[in-house]
Amino acid sequence: MDQRRTPLFTGLKNHIAKNPVQFHIPGHKKGKGMDQEFASFMGEAALSMDLINIEPLDDLHNPHGLIKEAQELAAEAFGADYTFFSVQGTSGAIMTMVLSVCHPGDKIIVPRNVHKSVTSAIIFSGAIPIFVHPALDNQLGISHGITPEAIEHACEAHPDSKAVLVINPTYFGVTADLKKIVSIAHRFSMPVLVDEAHGVHIHFHDRLPLSAMEAGADLAATSVHKLGGALTQSSVLNVKEGLITHKRVQSVLSMLTTTSTSYLLLASLDAARRHLATNGRHLAEHTLNLADQARKKINDINGVYCAGEELLGSPAAFDFDPTKLIISVKELGLSGYDVEVWLRKHYNIEVELSDLYNILCIVTSGDSLQEINLLIEGLTRLAREAHSDFYLKEVEVSIPEIPLLALSPREAFYSSTETIPFSEAAGRICAEFLMIYPPGIPIFIPGEIITQENINYINENIDAGLPVQGLEDDTLETIQVIKEHKAFQ
Repeated sequence: MDQRRTPLFTGLKNHIAKNPVQFHIPGHKKGKGMDQEFASFMGEAALSMDLINIEPLDDLHNPHGLIKEAQELAAEAFGADYTFFSVQGTSGAIMTMVLSVCHPGDKIIVPRNVHKSVTSAIIFSGAIPIFVHPALDNQLGISHGITPEAIEHACEAHPDSKAVLVINPTYFGVTADLKKIVSIAHRFSMPVLVDEAHGVHIHFHDRLPLSAMEAGADLAATSVHKLGGALTQSSVLNVKEGLITHKRVQSVLSMLTTTSTSYLLLASLDAARRHLATNGRHLAEHTLNLADQARKKINDINGVYCAGEELLGSPAAFDFDPTKLIISVKELGLSGYDVEVWLRKHYNIEVELSDLYNILCIVTSGDSLQEINLLIEGLTRLAREAHSDFYLKEVEVSIPEIPLLALSPREAFYSSTETIPFSEAAGRICAEFLMIYPPGIPIFIPGEIITQENINYINENIDAGLPVQGLEDDTLETIQVIKEHKAFQ
C-alpha cells in the first residue's frame, strides 16, 4: 500500500473545498455561530474540519469508504491484521480490549500497575482481576514490567483465565520480554492484550523495544496522540486475528464510541500514520540523539541521576525507551513534585509527571537542542541551590504492598456503602478508586482491603503535594467503604 496516501484527510479537505451549505450539526457552522474570540483563536481551517459522519465522509461505526481505507493503511503501518481508530482516547481502546474477551465472572491476569481504564473495564465487564506484582525498582521507587515467570505462574494457577494484559512499555518506558510473555499465554490459549499507550513510536526504530504487534500480541491499544503526532484523544486499536475476532472488537468499540465522532481527531490519525510510516525511523533517530545528549548532560549534574541502560538485565526490565528521561532527584533532598514546581516557576518548564522521587521528561521529534539545554540549565541551577539553600533530608524509597481483594470490583462498586474517616479505614473494604494521577495507577480499587501501610503511603503523597484523586470527598478526609451488616445481639 502507498503509505504516502491520506484518504481520510484528503477526502475531508476535498469536501471542505466544495463549500457545501450545511443544514446539519455542528451548529456553529464553520465557526460563524459561536463565540467569535474563540473562533478567531481556533482558526477557519480547524473549524471547517469540525464535521460529523455525513455520507461523503464515511462512518466510524460502519466504515466502508474513507475511514475504511485509512484504517487499512494504518493496519499495514503498525503490522496489524486490522486497525480501528479511537476518538475515545486509549482509555476507550483499553476498555474495548477487556470487554472483548471477558464476561461476568471471567478471570483476567493483569499487572497491578494498570491504568484506571483497565479497572473501569473490569467493573463494567464483571471480570475478576488476577493481579500480578510488577517488579519494583527500589532505587527509583517505580514499578517496571511483569516477568515471564510471573505470568507463567499466574497462567498455571488460573488456567481458566480469559486473557493476559500487559503494559508495554510502562509510563516510564520500561518493557519486559513481551515476546516470551505472548508465547507463554498462547500456550494456555489466552490472548494477550497490550496497553501500548506510551509506545506508538517503538514500531519504527530497531533501537526501541518490540511493539505489541511485532511480539505477536492479539490486541494493542496505542496512543497516537501521546508520541505519534496526532491530536489529543486520538488512538488506535490494533488486532491480530485468531484468538480474538475483529468483528467482536468492532462491535464492542462501537458500543463505547460516541456517534458524534470528531473528524479533526480522525484526520489527525490519518496524517500521523503517514508521518510515522514514511518518516518514523528518521524521527526516532533524531529523538534518540537528543535524549542521549540530555541523559549524558543530566548525569554530569551533582545530585541528579537520569536512568539509562543500567536499568536493564532483569526479566522485568528487558528493554527500555531512551526517549523517556527518568530523572531521580532524591539525592537533592527534594521530592519530584518540589522539582516540578521549581522548574515551572523559574524556567517555565512543564514536565510529564512527578512522584515522590523523580520527574519524568519526554523527548519527541518536536524537541530541539534549545529545549534540552534549557532543561539542563534549570537542573544545574536547582542542584547548585539545593546543596546550598535547601534543607537536605535523607529520602528512603518505599512502595506499599498490593492490598488483598476481598470482593470482585463490580460487586464492591455496586454494594451498599458507608462513609467513614479516611484515617480510620484500615481493615475495611474499599468501595472507591484512589490513585495518583498522572499516571493514574490505583492505590486502592473497589473490593480491596484497606491497609494502614497504604494509608500512610497516600498521606505521604498528599504531604508532598502530589495529585491524589478518585475519592468522592476531594478533601480526602473521608472514604466510602462497604457497609458492614452486624447480627442482632
